[in-house]
Amino acid sequence: MRICYLDAFAGISGDMTVGALIDAGAGAGDLTAALDSLGSGAAFRIEKTKRKGIAASKFHVDHADTKKHRHLPHILAMIDGSAMPARAKQRASAIFQRLGEAEARVHGMPIEKVHFHEVGAVDSIADICGAAMALDLLGVDAAACSAVNVGSGTVNTQHGILPVPTPATALLLEGKPVYSRGPAMELTTPTGAAIAATLSANFGAPPAMTLRSTGFGAGDRDFAEHANVLRVLIGDTAAAVESTTVVVIEANIDDSTPEFLGYAMERLFEAGALDVTLEPIFMKKNRSATLLRVIATRETRETLAAAVLAETSTLGVRMYEAERRVQPREIVTVVTGYGPVRVKAAANGTFSPEFEDCRKLAIETGAPLKSIYAAASHEYLKNAK
Repeated sequence: MRICYLDAFAGISGDMTVGALIDAGAGAGDLTAALDSLGSGAAFRIEKTKRKGIAASKFHVDHADTKKHRHLPHILAMIDGSAMPARAKQRASAIFQRLGEAEARVHGMPIEKVHFHEVGAVDSIADICGAAMALDLLGVDAAACSAVNVGSGTVNTQHGILPVPTPATALLLEGKPVYSRGPAMELTTPTGAAIAATLSANFGAPPAMTLRSTGFGAGDRDFAEHANVLRVLIGDTAAAVESTTVVVIEANIDDSTPEFLGYAMERLFEAGALDVTLEPIFMKKNRSATLLRVIATRETRETLAAAVLAETSTLGVRMYEAERRVQPREIVTVVTGYGPVRVKAAANGTFSPEFEDCRKLAIETGAPLKSIYAAASHEYLKNAK
């Protein structure tokens, strides 16, 4: 399986992603030919440049109309009618679908009525389709991403001055590790956030792989603090499971109610826990108790340990490192009769529709949860043939 790791230490945008993938070896000629088939009327250039002394590729989209508003069905029709391969079309459509959902939530309107403004302009269509096409040219099967540097301060948009991260970017990165470092400006755009959130199965340290190529995609400006580039790492992994190091945080609790423990579990997941379990145990003198076990990354261990102490009655925790092995996997978005559902698919054929997507559609449509789960499974298996 070929993996692409997005190292967003200076943020991520659509053009930075395309530039980095071209820099890593995606054929510029084949990529621009596929983009030409979209019929946008734009021209595309790849500039070799430097950011803070690091050689990088800058992807440019030249066009006359930057203010044209488009709806999601129009954009999806452009993608479907293009000459891009099927997998690139699926990825590009899924990214735009995810982006449309975020914009719809921000503006409180049905997704069909969302005007994409900057997001729907020719350059962003080219960025998203270019990223999907470049991944296909590199033979990438799955993606992962680092914690995302979102920037800070404010940004001027079609809707006025907004805080960074913008509302759409923040929604797209819900549940993902983010931070702010560097100049007070927008470092991660909604387009970049949508690419990372839609395609990345994991956020954190680079996955285990044999490195094949690297690439740097340049942002618009050259910063004094750090190189304004997105780095991509392209590598191969065998069918064997991936090994990573995690931190296990434990506490034996014998003086708390199930309601308080359930609330603590919710807060721990919100704080970035990989997993939280509650196990009934017996302590000395046969006292019934609960073993709280939290699986954390090295980066979140202190935050989660503090949360255990704050949200439970325990006076101490145990922490130790363990090896965690997981199958390489990717996120695929399928469209059911109820709406889109993300499906987590492993290299060995195992797959699972995302519960939260199914739950959301069940609440919105009134359909049984099991029906939506079954529909998502059916669509995935149909498309996987």
